[in-house]
Amino acid sequence: MNNSASATTDLLETVLADLELIIGGVATAQLADPTPCSEWNVEQLRDHILGWLTNFAAGLADPEGKAPNADVGAYRAPADPAQAARSAADLLLKAVRAGAADRPLWLGENAMPGELALGLILWEYQVHGWDLARATGQTWSPPPAASEESLQFAPAMLNDDFQGEGKAFGRRVAVPAKAAPLDQLLGLSGRDPSWAS
Repeated sequence: MNNSASATTDLLETVLADLELIIGGVATAQLADPTPCSEWNVEQLRDHILGWLTNFAAGLADPEGKAPNADVGAYRAPADPAQAARSAADLLLKAVRAGAADRPLWLGENAMPGELALGLILWEYQVHGWDLARATGQTWSPPPAASEESLQFAPAMLNDDFQGEGKAFGRRVAVPAKAAPLDQLLGLSGRDPSWAS
């Protein structure tokens, strides 16, 4: 693993540890509440987060880099969602530290370079961590270095095929130029940092 991937992995470890706490802090009474992802309530968002985390981990741990699912829409969280998050994070980080980012990750018939997948995962879980934390009244504060790295990574992924009305990412939201890195990343990713339920 090169120095860049190693630094990204260290940041991701912190983000995933915090994500486990957020997932564990979701109350049963909050599961039907709205989230910044307007198409999902809290339960659906949590299941999306866990489903993809589990899938990414299994794919990175697979010797051929093949994730078990190309889509995790049917995933439902187990009885202990925080434990599921911890197990998936441990598997993912162990695989990356053993060199998984040096080979492609396959999602169905589509492959992406391992380092690209690592950058995508870091970005994904900072934004979705904020989504879930904001929807459930919890504090979310990933390391500024993680948000700064994702601010360099995300623009190349946010082309017109993926961002806009009815697409994976909503339209960009303007934030002040001197906003914190996380707020800048949220705005870039189609989130309003001031969102409230």
